[in-house]
Amino acid sequence: MSEQPPGEDDFRVGITITRVFDAPREHVWREWTDPEAFADWFGGPDGEVPLSTVAMDVRPGGAFSLTMFFGPDRREIHWHGEYREVAAPERLVLTISDQPERDRYELLVVVLRSLDAGRTEMTFAQPGLMTPED
Repeated sequence: MSEQPPGEDDFRVGITITRVFDAPREHVWREWTDPEAFADWFGGPDGEVPLSTVAMDVRPGGAFSLTMFFGPDRREIHWHGEYREVAAPERLVLTISDQPERDRYELLVVVLRSLDAGRTEMTFAQPGLMTPED
């Protein structure tokens, strides 16, 4: 029996991460919504996001875009998306894609909850590949 190539549904596997930061909720919110703060961490230690490439219109229906240079070969990745829900400083819902087709994206949901001693719990959910019908 031969293996079938992966179909669309094979890419719908998602992740959910919960993490506690030793920072107030407003600070963690800014890391997601301020271009300079976002460019500083997005891509991790192997990625560079020049601030000059970051555009963020943080409002429902607003767009974002940025360019990342990743890895030792500095592969250029063009990210783009749209903010679907913005409820500062609690909840951010946006689409994200590095694909040129505007109908292939993933949904990101970020929920921030204040904890004691100035800490913040962040729940990050990325349910997987979405389509315009989703």
